[in-house]
Amino acid sequence: MTTNPPRAGRREWTALTVLMLPLLLVSMDVSVLYFAVPEISADLEPSGTQQLWIFDVYGFVLAGLLMTMGSLGDRIGRRRLLLIGAVAFGAASLLAAYAHTAETLIAARAVLGIGGATLMPTTMALVRTMFTDPAQRAKAIGLWSGVMTAGIALGSVMSGVLVEHFWWGSVFLVNLPAMVLLLALGPVLLPESKNPSPGRFDLLSVPLSMAAVLPVIYGLKELAAEGWNVRYVMSITVGLLFAALFVQRQRTSASPMISPALFRGHGFTPALALNTVSAFGVMGSAYFTTQYLQSVLGKSSLEAALWSLLPSVLIGAAAPVAAHLVQRGAERAYVVTGGFLISAAGYGLLALAGTDSLWLVLAACGVLAAGVVIAMSLLTDLALSSAPVEKAGAASSLLETGTEFGGALGMAALGSIGTALYRRGMPSDAPAPAQETLGGALAVAAELPGRAGDALATAAREAFTDGMQGAAIAGALLLTGAAGLAAVGLRHIRMRPEAPTENAGQADRVSLSGV
Repeated sequence: MTTNPPRAGRREWTALTVLMLPLLLVSMDVSVLYFAVPEISADLEPSGTQQLWIFDVYGFVLAGLLMTMGSLGDRIGRRRLLLIGAVAFGAASLLAAYAHTAETLIAARAVLGIGGATLMPTTMALVRTMFTDPAQRAKAIGLWSGVMTAGIALGSVMSGVLVEHFWWGSVFLVNLPAMVLLLALGPVLLPESKNPSPGRFDLLSVPLSMAAVLPVIYGLKELAAEGWNVRYVMSITVGLLFAALFVQRQRTSASPMISPALFRGHGFTPALALNTVSAFGVMGSAYFTTQYLQSVLGKSSLEAALWSLLPSVLIGAAAPVAAHLVQRGAERAYVVTGGFLISAAGYGLLALAGTDSLWLVLAACGVLAAGVVIAMSLLTDLALSSAPVEKAGAASSLLETGTEFGGALGMAALGSIGTALYRRGMPSDAPAPAQETLGGALAVAAELPGRAGDALATAAREAFTDGMQGAAIAGALLLTGAAGLAAVGLRHIRMRPEAPTENAGQADRVSLSGV
């Protein structure tokens, strides 16, 4: 006899609100140092290398440990790992806020990355275990996706406001109340869930996974920032070699960190791949729009961050609308396809931008991001629903890792297209720094007298805008192709009902039929 999965009540929805706090802060910490760098540089006097590490070590550690922490949560308990991560994240935030040396701040940011790697996949996995009703789960995951996307935009704005009124360490202290609240309410509201038969934890897979992820992420980010370089290509190649070793280890290990059975789940692999493409699209556009607002339109950093909040109005409504359409009977494949087409239309608008198109660029960002959130929320729901509940942590970590890869690849690929078009559009007699980047051109122009400086700055802004237009066309074509793949690849995939269990309250023992 088939029984309907239990519906979540007030307790679960309240618990979801509590989970949103660490998720928001972890995503904000990606961009929270944006305005604090000048004050940190004046106070701690880091070297150029140390300043880069202060920025990058958080994201690198987080990306490298996602799979490890997702698998660990499945074994020791997701709530337990979440609370451990909250302690680490809070302690590291306090250390970072009162760091007196660059080395201390780098170490604190690394520990923040470790804490973030525990918080992100466990929050998603707990959503999977708390919401077993498909309609409620789709709504909860939509909210999760919206909060994560909004956090990145809010991080830079909050840092600007805090640094303007307080000292730079305050950007880290805002984490503490949320972590304290999570530690107080988490044990009461959040259910414990884990794999009842997890097997031995494969320690060798930990360094293999990090060696696979970190060189690729590093190489892609540096290609986006610095341009073509053999060193960065070699870094990506080394990472891919370790990725092959990691995959082989998972296929042959008696107790793999990432079970190959996940990829046999109905819909998991296409959802994972298309989710990665979604991240490619949204981060590829961010590479240009932030520079456009500041260097082309001449907005200050804080002004640019505040303007960039406007597209969030569309983002906030996108995921709930997508979930509502599916609940009302719309074909999931076609809603995801629609999301990709909306995103492609956003890139199409961006391709029409000139050197003075503030509202057009903001509209393009809003349309693009809304389409991505529509697609990502439904793809995340499909991937998690396709995975057995006992492997929810591992499934969540794969989705998060794919997002990191997609974002880095989007910035590298579309950034390279834009850079190539920029260099082609610059006058051949322009100084070498001006031919490399828009920032370099504006710096050179500021030192030139009168009309010569103005002419160089104008040419650089036009060349950058041309590059952004070319990259936008490439992004539109990619997302249109993803729409076609979603329409074909997801068309025959149906959500499978939860298998009945002896105790419906034990979410960690629920699995999907046929998986």
